[in-house]
Amino acid sequence: MAALTDLTIAEAGRELVKRSFSARELAQAHLDAMAAARGLNAFITETPELALQRADAADARFAAGEPLGPLDGIPIAVKDLFCTEGVLTTAGSHILDGFVPPYESTVSAKLRQAGAVMVGKANLDEFAMGSANITSHYGPVKNPWGPRDGRDLVPGGSSGGSAAAVAARLALGATGTDTGGSIRQPASFCGIVGLKPTYGRCSRYGIIAFASSLDQAGPMTRTVEDAAIMLGAMAGHDARDSTSAPVAVPDYAAALDGSLNTSLNGLRVGIPAEYRIDGMAAEIGALWDKGVAWLEAAGAEVKAVSLPHTRHALATYYIIAPAEASSNLARYDGVRYGLRVDGATLDEMYMKTRGEGFGTEVRRRVLIGTYVLSAGYYDAYYLKAQKVRALIAADFREAFQAVDVILTPTAPSDAFAIGERMDDPVTMYLNDVFTVPTSLAGLPGISVPAGLSARGLPLGLQLIGRPFDELTVLKAARAIENAAGFPLGGPSRAGATATGAPDPASARAGQG
Repeated sequence: MAALTDLTIAEAGRELVKRSFSARELAQAHLDAMAAARGLNAFITETPELALQRADAADARFAAGEPLGPLDGIPIAVKDLFCTEGVLTTAGSHILDGFVPPYESTVSAKLRQAGAVMVGKANLDEFAMGSANITSHYGPVKNPWGPRDGRDLVPGGSSGGSAAAVAARLALGATGTDTGGSIRQPASFCGIVGLKPTYGRCSRYGIIAFASSLDQAGPMTRTVEDAAIMLGAMAGHDARDSTSAPVAVPDYAAALDGSLNTSLNGLRVGIPAEYRIDGMAAEIGALWDKGVAWLEAAGAEVKAVSLPHTRHALATYYIIAPAEASSNLARYDGVRYGLRVDGATLDEMYMKTRGEGFGTEVRRRVLIGTYVLSAGYYDAYYLKAQKVRALIAADFREAFQAVDVILTPTAPSDAFAIGERMDDPVTMYLNDVFTVPTSLAGLPGISVPAGLSARGLPLGLQLIGRPFDELTVLKAARAIENAAGFPLGGPSRAGATATGAPDPASARAGQG
């Protein structure tokens, strides 16, 4: 049998049922891997005692012949944007220092109810604002596929800690959140599968908000099958979230069963010309063409489609998302929870707390958002952006009259070096050029590892589907996964551990 940390969720679940090993042994193997790879800085808080306690509970269920399902006893990482009862939750920000929620997010609660074992809280860009996981108060996460040319690489963001944890074999799966690409883009950079479900498919209750009309939780795994298993546990209507959709959740994993030999006959795949942007790397275009050929070989019919308002998506996103962030982050004032910096007056306390508690990127986006919502600019910017958003969604609706899924690249490049684009926020924002339109339209999208760049780094392909049709997206993704044959072995263990980095996680190990 493969090493315990090399198993997929599906494989580990089957072996746990057979009692080939215990859930405690599986959890301990991943905790040991986490300790060896702390240089990646993938976790803000490690929860070894909690993990072993939950693993023991899973073993008791297996011994009684009463497993909860395919996630029972499976070690996962939880992005530190999900509130976890009794466990430090920071959103990667100094302003939430010491915040221990008295309640659990719906998504993490559903995973816990399915028997999943949380091994720690994964690092992220501060308040999920970033495309490289370099804005965290707790330091940048390193991509386990690096370094290259003597420089450590970004894992993508904002769910970079989750992506790095899965790619480096520190967890079998992880939760992420996607506002403009923050699941799919790091999945591409780290060579894993990242699924953003339809907006409303997974509850936002207990997820620290960035942009409320865009934020959506989703799974990050090493295979499409594993993503289907996790999504089945995470999804579902929640009365505590007014944006949660009362839509039935299919058995995604069961529907994928046996699809290794299932053709895509009858599936119509759209290829949008507008995604062939100026300056796109030749290897990205070549991989896209390969993806088209793979789907055609599986029996799919490929058609050209047009998404004419795509060119406005990035500008639209960077008006709407900061506007919503400026409203959501107004609650962090030093009065109720987290950091407080005293001042001579209440206003001075607010200013000092927010000035010290928020990082540069968060301050930038709050200022942009406050500006576009201010008197005289609300009509000129925010309302116009919402109108363009409606046009972008209409483009997708029209395209889906002719096709069932849309295939695009996930990101315009492979992973770049930490610090390489820090002084140019506009260039950094362009990392999300292929993922933002899907988010604005509220559609499901998945990134599947499909090849390696000339530097030997992962590249992903993205599939976009109709609202609440994650099943078709998963089936098409499985076909690409099978054809691409991307190595599940991933980066070498040496690359995951020999970073020579300081160990910022060690001081926080064991909390919760």
